[in-house]
Parts: sequence; C-alpha cells; structure tokens
Amino acid sequence: MDDYLQQGIHGAKVTKPDERRRFLGTIRERVAVALTQAQIGDDSLLPQLEQIMDEHASAHLYLNGNISYSAFSHYIEAAKKRGITYTMVTNKEHDSDLGLVLAHDQAIDKEEIFLEKKPEAPITGKKASEISLLSQLKNKLFKNDD
Repeated sequence: MDDYLQQGIHGAKVTKPDERRRFLGTIRERVAVALTQAQIGDDSLLPQLEQIMDEHASAHLYLNGNISYSAFSHYIEAAKKRGITYTMVTNKEHDSDLGLVLAHDQAIDKEEIFLEKKPEAPITGKKASEISLLSQLKNKLFKNDD
C-alpha cells in the first residue's frame, strides 16, 4: 500500500535516473553511439555516425531539445533516410552534456560509444613540382646580377 501511495505522490520509480538524464531518457547499456553537445556542430563526424546508423538501423535517435533544431538537420536527414525514428528530448531541470544518442530498446553493452574525430593526415609541405616552380620564379625575380 505504501508503494502505491509513494508512486501516486512521486510518480513511477525509474531505474538509474541520473544515467537516464545524461543519456536523454535511455540508459548507457542500450547506447550504440553518443555525441556531446560540442560535437553536434562538427560535420566531419557525420560519415562515422551514418555508418553506425547503417549498422544499428533498428535503434532510436534521441536529440537534446535544449539545442537548436536546425543544428540537427544533417542528423535528422540521415536518420530519416535509414528509417530511424527520432525524438527531441527536453529536460528543463537538467541539461545533458550529450547532444545526440542512438540507442536500442534493449541492452547491447557496446564498450566504446563516443565518437572521436579521426586524426587528419599530417601536412607535409609542398610537392616537389611546386617547390621547383617556386624556386624557378624566385631565382628569376631575385636573380643577383653581379
């Protein structure tokens, strides 16, 4: 009886409430991939995310409702293209550090869920043909006629 009254007063008990606040309403063990709010504007992560969406087409996309809808346009298009449903989640009491979460209805226990920017190839100076052309121009312009 006491549980029934408590549920009426406080609402139904929720498992792992802190985890659900962070992961936009779901729990960590169900997450296939998550992007932080800072990563939402980084379009270079979109190809990686699309690949993960292809691998997890039965998942659901949760979007942080405290972020402008327009920031999610690429992600929403990618989800629609794959038939993935999405939900904007707004929690006025807690603003999660996450901006996007792709999760299943059941646990998948994926170890690494956060995307990292792939390192760019190092910039290796000018091509040999560019150097020789530049050297040729420099020699012609600044030729020392003694």
